[in-house]
Amino acid sequence: MAGLESEGNQKRTIGGSGPETDVALQTPVLRVNQLDALELDSALEQLIWTQFSQCFQNCRPGLLTPLEPELRELLQLVLWRFTLYSSSATVGQSLLSLRYHSTLSSSPRYKSLSHRQKLGLILLTAGPRWLRERSHSLLVCLGLISGGPVSEGDCGLFRQGLHSCLTLVSSIAQLTSLINFLVFLQKGQYPALAERIVGAQAVFTKPNVIRDITYQYMNRELLWHGFAEFLIFLLPLISAGRLKSRVSSIIFGGENADREGARQGLGMWTECGLCREWPTMPHTVGCPHVFCYYCIKSHSIADTFFTCPKCGAEAGHPEPVKLEVELIGK
Repeated sequence: MAGLESEGNQKRTIGGSGPETDVALQTPVLRVNQLDALELDSALEQLIWTQFSQCFQNCRPGLLTPLEPELRELLQLVLWRFTLYSSSATVGQSLLSLRYHSTLSSSPRYKSLSHRQKLGLILLTAGPRWLRERSHSLLVCLGLISGGPVSEGDCGLFRQGLHSCLTLVSSIAQLTSLINFLVFLQKGQYPALAERIVGAQAVFTKPNVIRDITYQYMNRELLWHGFAEFLIFLLPLISAGRLKSRVSSIIFGGENADREGARQGLGMWTECGLCREWPTMPHTVGCPHVFCYYCIKSHSIADTFFTCPKCGAEAGHPEPVKLEVELIGK
């Protein structure tokens, strides 16, 4: 009896069926999870290529450039050999508890992809990208072929017709991908055209996955993130100098007026309102105060709504000031 139960459990394990798997198939996968899995796969491929190219950073510059498309596809094939081909799930899907389910099977239970489906998915994903990156080189190679029974006029017409056909095929492929993505947004299945062609649908590996992050925490993070973006947008629009002068004129308005009245005359015209040194090439901006030319020009360029830091008046166009200094000898 124990042997029969063990054999039955082994068959259920091998078949990949059971109530847990059936529930996982019935649970729809969110669109954002499927798109996140594709983004994670793309980021991993870029990371592997970066690490691979760094191995040749001490070699001659441009060593990998002639074979870069082929090397990228080779690294992707190696990566897919140990992920998709062996477990019916990419790295991004494994991180999100997803895997591929074969929709070509009529059985309602889970069925992994066949070897033919896996090869078709790899070729339909890597092949068009390689052709798109190598299309110009292929056309150049075809254009270099000359001689034979074909005349120059016929060869030119042949190249032009071939180029038109390739352009048409590329446009049709892009349009088909766009239509497939719009259908994915509506129905929530097959975000990539290659998945729809081979019949590979993303499903959960485990049903009723517990959410580790509560919605309260996510709402708080989204609130602070939106507030930070609002501050980043608002702060450049605020003139700190103008605001400071307005506040100081409101709070210390009387004291500043008395102080300025005591400094009327020679003292106010011998000190720059910004650097508080003897004004070099003195200029005024419409108020009684004097500034160095470079001080007022740099502040006017940096702040379009620059105001006088002493009286808060709006700065106009800098005008030169002529000072008459009388030296009295003893």
